[in-house]
Amino acid sequence: MDTVLASVPRWPDENVLVGFDTADDAGVYKLTPECALVQTVDFFTPIVDDPYTFGAIAAANSLSDVYAMGGRPISALSILAYPGKGDLADLEQILKGGAEKMHEAGCSVIGGHSVADDEIKFGYAVTGTVHPERIKANANALPGDALVLTKRIGTGVIATALKRGIADGPHMEEAIRSMLTLNRRACHEMLRLDVHGCTDVTGFGLIGHAREMALASQVTLELEADRVQFLPGAVDYARQGAIPGGLKNNRDFAECVVETARALPREIEDLLYDPQTSGGLLITLPEADAVALERLYPDAYRIGRVLARAAKPIRIL
Repeated sequence: MDTVLASVPRWPDENVLVGFDTADDAGVYKLTPECALVQTVDFFTPIVDDPYTFGAIAAANSLSDVYAMGGRPISALSILAYPGKGDLADLEQILKGGAEKMHEAGCSVIGGHSVADDEIKFGYAVTGTVHPERIKANANALPGDALVLTKRIGTGVIATALKRGIADGPHMEEAIRSMLTLNRRACHEMLRLDVHGCTDVTGFGLIGHAREMALASQVTLELEADRVQFLPGAVDYARQGAIPGGLKNNRDFAECVVETARALPREIEDLLYDPQTSGGLLITLPEADAVALERLYPDAYRIGRVLARAAKPIRIL
């Protein structure tokens, strides 16, 4: 995709504050000196069995990119691919789950588009607002910053374990709770502090999104593997080989930019590439503010620091 996007023409527009040049979470377009639009889109195939829960997770995941930019979601358009002869009761539950999660976020669903497809896919295009001077882009991480994550890792591996029939109920329930948790409060609390860079951790995994931030900011992100927190069961399932295809793709794509200071257990290394659904925010901010964020938002925890650009963009201790 990077190769293809590099060939797509770009025309200058002074109102485009964030485009696709830095692989950020959303685009930002200035309307007035006081207001800019944040625009993003995301959809995917079912990650859980229950249709209502799938719809709600899809909504939370789609909203996350607006929060990662420091924005407030205001409206959404649904995107649906569904079998022409599919169960309409299940479809109703998918749409209901999504609508109610959007309502929780204070975001109005104002329309959408659907197509007939044998494979179910669902998500939203979300529009938000942000002050043009308060955008939290992935390109602003500074050397000396602490690196903070607001959710635990492992949803991809746990969902794969579910498909293989080896996931324990309580482990799946905790993963679902995490995926259903909006990044709204995490965004609210970080905006009280001197945040420099922010992105959310979703399909490219922790390493993939850290790579995007490091390249955009022209820094090196140093991650302490022992500090990264994993969802219950994730390490065991990774050890048993419940590895999603997306994890392998993420590793193939991003491991060339990673320097490791020591050998890590294979399952831990795998989880650092695990594709997340509705994952947490990855935030860079001064050390004192990182301590304050951990106090304001107890799910937040430090996983490393930002360094001046070294030989590789990612360093794992």
